[in-house]
Amino acid sequence: MTESDLHMDVDLDVEFDPEDLESRPPVGEIGAPVLVVDDLHVVYRVIGSKGRQQAHGSGARTREVKADRPSFVRRLIGAGSQHVGAFTEVHAVRGISFAAYHGESIGIVGVNGSGKSTLLRAVAGLIPPHSGAVFVDGEPSLLGVNAALMPQLSGERNIMIGGLALGLTTKQVDEKFDEIVDFADIGDFVYLPMRTYSSGMAARLRFAISSAASPDILMIDEALATGDAAFKSRSKARIEEVREDAGTIFLVSHSISTIEAMCTRVLWVHQGRLVMDGPTHEVAEAYKEFVRAHRASDGPKRLGPKARARKAAQEARAAEQAQAAQQAEAGTDSAGLAG
Repeated sequence: MTESDLHMDVDLDVEFDPEDLESRPPVGEIGAPVLVVDDLHVVYRVIGSKGRQQAHGSGARTREVKADRPSFVRRLIGAGSQHVGAFTEVHAVRGISFAAYHGESIGIVGVNGSGKSTLLRAVAGLIPPHSGAVFVDGEPSLLGVNAALMPQLSGERNIMIGGLALGLTTKQVDEKFDEIVDFADIGDFVYLPMRTYSSGMAARLRFAISSAASPDILMIDEALATGDAAFKSRSKARIEEVREDAGTIFLVSHSISTIEAMCTRVLWVHQGRLVMDGPTHEVAEAYKEFVRAHRASDGPKRLGPKARARKAAQEARAAEQAQAAQQAEAGTDSAGLAG
């Protein structure tokens, strides 16, 4: 890894762990398919200029929609509570298809706004697809720094609620209680409301709860970005345990080194499309080259809306070229095998 790789993220929020470079991607037996995503499209709506600007800046495909004007009676009944005006439809995920298998650790990479988290939430069943389908064999568990527990309740009560939601019995949650508290390293704070926790404490507790039941499919969205080195080490060990139990891991992270150290396969998503899907080292190298080119053309000044739109179009062309190159290479390999 070069010096430039240490600060690679387009949005300058890469986490770099030197110890990741010393470890190799996990190797294990691959089993039967547990997840199939078939031509998935996700469309959601944003209201207001701020949400519209963020959608345009990310390069996502958007469409302005004018709201139907309600009748006088409906306006009178809903006065003060109904939004009036246009809204923006954001096509966040566009035609993504792939299959995941037991024992795989799959990383998902892409710049901010590329649709990584939306894809993960749709696969977990938290966002309905606009079209396409997701077939799952097992119960997915989504973990993220924005995962919603109940901040007004104590950590103790949230452990019980989270455990029951994962399918554990009350007795099983009680048996795992001490293990969860020790793993999260929150001590007596477990008896205080979660709203009093720091962001790191809350993220550690969420991870401990989500991984306690060894789910069939564990989805992690930037959860390893919080916590000290000791917690990250424990998290990686826990992820390896879940994978060895014939589980499947999905990891969204801005840390290229973490993806390379913990994943056997990588999906590169850009502007809602799947650009590359393959072994970790191949996709990671292609993504690094893309990010280097992105940083070289970025410049020190802050871009305006039109410049961001032009830049997003350039990124889309670069991603399409990478995708075409991968498809051509796959076609060459198939022809060689046929010959």
